[in-house]
Amino acid sequence: MKQTPDLEKVQERMKPGVISSYGFLGTDDRKLIDILDEDDKKVTALGLTHQKIADRLQYFYEKAKHATGSWVTVDEHFAVYVDDVRGYMPCPFGEPGLYPKNYVIVENKKINERLIFSYLSIHLIREHGFYQGRGSPFRIDPEKVKRVLEM
Repeated sequence: MKQTPDLEKVQERMKPGVISSYGFLGTDDRKLIDILDEDDKKVTALGLTHQKIADRLQYFYEKAKHATGSWVTVDEHFAVYVDDVRGYMPCPFGEPGLYPKNYVIVENKKINERLIFSYLSIHLIREHGFYQGRGSPFRIDPEKVKRVLEM
């Protein structure tokens, strides 16, 4: 697929220092359309949807947001930690609204593996199918989501 001028503008906003100090693309030098396309295919191959993944991430966030800064046990073998970094961040796709700057850690104690994401990541996956670029600190690999969150 060819990248549209609108996606080119979005990709510019995703660079380090524009909206966030780390940006959203990490070390990934591919066009945004190619990142989106590859993750979309990966999610479909896993038998999942962006909505289901976002809903599962939201589930864990909702279970622990009341205990910011403390670990919460969820469904017996998940430990969830939410931390507030203070402040808000806009969606790099240009939608109105601001999202809290935070991070969420979900640890599956059965397999001793963790997943880290932000509240903004839930929105980016649900509304845009965007899991961030390779090398991004908040990159969410769909295969890891399926494994860690038992989807």
